[in-house]
Amino acid sequence: MPTLPPERGPRSEHASHENRQVAESFGSDAERYDRARPSYPQALVDRIIAATPGRDVLDVGCGTGIVARQFEAAGCRVLGLDVDARMADLARRRGLDVEVAAFEAWDPAGREFDAVVSGQTWHWVDPVAGAAKAAQALRPRGLLALFWNAGQPLPDVAEAFAEVYRRVMPDSLAARQWAVPAVEAYTALCTKAADGIREVEGFTEAEQWRFDWERPYTRDEWLDQLPTQGAFTRLPQAKLEDLLAGVGAAIDAAGGSFTMHYATVAVTTMRTDTH
Repeated sequence: MPTLPPERGPRSEHASHENRQVAESFGSDAERYDRARPSYPQALVDRIIAATPGRDVLDVGCGTGIVARQFEAAGCRVLGLDVDARMADLARRRGLDVEVAAFEAWDPAGREFDAVVSGQTWHWVDPVAGAAKAAQALRPRGLLALFWNAGQPLPDVAEAFAEVYRRVMPDSLAARQWAVPAVEAYTALCTKAADGIREVEGFTEAEQWRFDWERPYTRDEWLDQLPTQGAFTRLPQAKLEDLLAGVGAAIDAAGGSFTMHYATVAVTTMRTDTH
């Protein structure tokens, strides 16, 4: 894998799913996370639903419910699952049914679903144990769909941001962000997930999907989202303020806004007809 995804935790000798301090840090400001994080292309949601035998969906790592609300709006019945009680509490306040547990240790208690989905989360799940649990929770011909948003600004904006990261956090993964195109890093996560799926009986050969889209960000919108990213959730306040000031100045120099080019990449597989 060329690099860990640029939105998530620091490079480590351990696999990302073992980096629990970062994995469980996103609830430190759940309101901001819910407000600032991007959703996912409707085409992705529609394609997942079209490939499932019904409308019962399990959202693994549901966070504050960003993915779940999209599936509910499309007519699905969604159960959310998250390891962080703070994120789960906000999702419940938004009307979602949520259970708190790590997916690998969660007990389906005989319940089965037409789809198990996971947005921006599966790299925090053990890829083999997670696939085995998904097989247990899926109905025959149910779909496992794992997906990530890979964001890439234009080169001049990316370099301006990187200069700030190198100054404030010189030894961090953020300082090397976009050295490899983001979509390559996230596609590598899809490949790792597919490798885990292949080690578990009961699934068809995994497919990879891609959806390209764009979103403009104002200075304030991007600075609102930045502290929710895994590279920054545990920064000391003084360093975070320095980082935000530098990134804000870079956006001002670019005219006060910029466009993020997203590729949403997914790996999907179907549960075979028999358990």
